[in-house]
Amino acid sequence: MKFIVSSSYLLKQLQVLGSVINSSNTLPILDNFLFELNGTELKVSASDLETTMSATLEIDSESKGSVAVPAKLLLETLKTFPEQPLTFTVEDNNTIEISSNSGKYALAYASGDEFPKAVTLEDPSVTVVPAEVLATAVSKTIFAAGNDDLRPVMSGVFFQFSPQGLTFVATDAHKLVKYARTDVTASQVADFIMPKKPLTILKGILATSDAEVKIEYNDSNATFSFDNYILTCRLIDGKYPNYEAVIPKENPNKLLISRTQFQSSVRRVAIFSNKTTHQIRLKIAGTELNISAEDIDYSNKAEERLTCDYQGDDMQIGFNSRFLTEMLTNLQSDEIMLEMSLPNRAGILTPVDGLDEGETVTMLVMPVMLNN
Repeated sequence: MKFIVSSSYLLKQLQVLGSVINSSNTLPILDNFLFELNGTELKVSASDLETTMSATLEIDSESKGSVAVPAKLLLETLKTFPEQPLTFTVEDNNTIEISSNSGKYALAYASGDEFPKAVTLEDPSVTVVPAEVLATAVSKTIFAAGNDDLRPVMSGVFFQFSPQGLTFVATDAHKLVKYARTDVTASQVADFIMPKKPLTILKGILATSDAEVKIEYNDSNATFSFDNYILTCRLIDGKYPNYEAVIPKENPNKLLISRTQFQSSVRRVAIFSNKTTHQIRLKIAGTELNISAEDIDYSNKAEERLTCDYQGDDMQIGFNSRFLTEMLTNLQSDEIMLEMSLPNRAGILTPVDGLDEGETVTMLVMPVMLNN
């Protein structure tokens, strides 16, 4: 088995696939890339058993066969080469030899048959989503997903597909983000919970792609196919909490403010907040917003005044500044609306401008109790 491939082209593809491989694997074979050669097509796969990803590369060859090659060693070697053709030859003594312009390198390989096979979905449902839409949906929601192993359903992003549109939701019980599109639809109603790791990998590649992503899914697995990649992953099992129930419907108090101004104020004031609660206080009266924080243990204190457009009763409400900053960073608009009902009910952040037709973003942040 022998093939010739461009070093930088191979490196670029392998770096994407390398993000699937865990730093410590229970099965040693998972530390490898699986190379499957079929004429001028080379399919390279990486897996951690939960997620399997493969890329199909065009190369120069006439052979067939499959081998598992040590991923770390191969990546480290490829990073050092300037752009040039590399020749890979599988030798009889269980090594694969790489020949470059300047030398030869031999790596021990394992049999390709040992590598776990990716799941094939029986009769899946299919939805096609533009890469850009999926990339935006993931990056807008993934930061709000939880990290609690005891509540695995909350550690992923909830995909809801219907003929009316697509909805993506993530929450960790303190903050919630709902991203919806009505300009992209699915043929039938379906929902599933995607784990964070495959989404992070997808987010990275989709940002630069303008392809259509074909999403196939059943009750236990989902497959994303686009460009020359196929990513298959196991879905999180369980029922997603009824998130609609926690979004307050009646919010008479509405605050309209410049996002960047609000964000930099919150960031500055938060430096002076208590290091465990990160609590900041918003006091709104008339057209004035007063943002303050205090760390009583160290006598640190900060307060800023901003002018805003506010309709509603005068109120004081406390938030965790970290959550608020995360959300403000994630929104792209110039102006935002913060809607509130009572100091003990969640606040809702929405962008006022900068959205595409049919696109909505709703961010919900739980308040913290103020100690007066």
